Amino acid sequence: MLLILCVDLDDDLGRKTEYETPVVGRDTVESAAVDLATSDPEDSDVNVLFQGVHLYDSIDDEAVEVAAVTGVDGSDVAANRAVGEEVDTVLASLSTGEDVRALLVTDGAQDESVVPVIRSRIRIDGVNRVVVRQAQDLESMYYTIKQVLDDPETRGTILVPLGILLLIYPLAILANFLELPGSSLGIISGLLGLYVLARGLGAEETLDRTVERVRTGLYTGRVTIITYVVAAALMIIGGVSGVQTLESMTDATSSITSVVAALVYGSVQWFAAAGITSSFGRVTDEYLSDSFEWRYLNAPFYVLSIAAVLHGVSAYFLGLATISYLALALTAGVLLGLGSTLAFAIAETRFRQADPV
Repeated sequence: MLLILCVDLDDDLGRKTEYETPVVGRDTVESAAVDLATSDPEDSDVNVLFQGVHLYDSIDDEAVEVAAVTGVDGSDVAANRAVGEEVDTVLASLSTGEDVRALLVTDGAQDESVVPVIRSRIRIDGVNRVVVRQAQDLESMYYTIKQVLDDPETRGTILVPLGILLLIYPLAILANFLELPGSSLGIISGLLGLYVLARGLGAEETLDRTVERVRTGLYTGRVTIITYVVAAALMIIGGVSGVQTLESMTDATSSITSVVAALVYGSVQWFAAAGITSSFGRVTDEYLSDSFEWRYLNAPFYVLSIAAVLHGVSAYFLGLATISYLALALTAGVLLGLGSTLAFAIAETRFRQADPV
């Protein structure tokens, strides 16, 4: 048996006429369509009901029935649930032992959102969409735009850059009205450009993860938050110190190698202090979380080894140290790294063997 289901998701039939839904039977559906057309001639659901009657009359080689089911005005979830309940009522009223199949008649893409609900109750042979010929894609376009505006991800991808572009002209007018310097508008434009670039590269996800880790660390008492802040400050100081060293050695920095050496010579001790601070903070957190390993203590010694090597090399290229000092720095750096690795490997092995199995 074929059941022609006319779907009215927002219940125009129930709200604008006196009919109680679901409406079952050809004559009853036709009468309901006439009443709805009399009440509101512009309602597109009128076409749905008449199309259902038309399909009923055009099929004469098998058992067929036509019915109109409605949802509710407002929430799509509640409307889909209401349609499912009315479909159950219609199926219960059919006195037939044959398998029932459904042919849905709708007036647009919005009503077709109920298809999965109906398919869970009855097999669907097809969907017949009825639209006015003069505006065939109007409702579908409206529903597509509505979905785009309701999707947070799409809003951020399309509407945010569009809004930024639309803000540039009024910001220029405002800057001109307030007699602001041209650099102010340039700063605003640069910030907007950075935001659009960050959105395009997906940097906001990385920033969100970083903020979440920082917030979690604050609540769980992680030492690394403090040590990372101190390390960042030390690196900034190191960068400034490196630039100052370069400016004070203008006579000795005639090549790219000497320029790099001056920057390294002036900043390496600060960078080393930043590395040691951050590594000790990480080691402390690992110890407090009962996941400490002796090899973690290699990090600060590695930092000292690298700093010693870089300091000796940069001082040698700037003419501030002899070849003997360079050899001493290289030897000390290598021995410090190898010695810490060997010492902590032995300590880890012995303490692991001492633990009860």
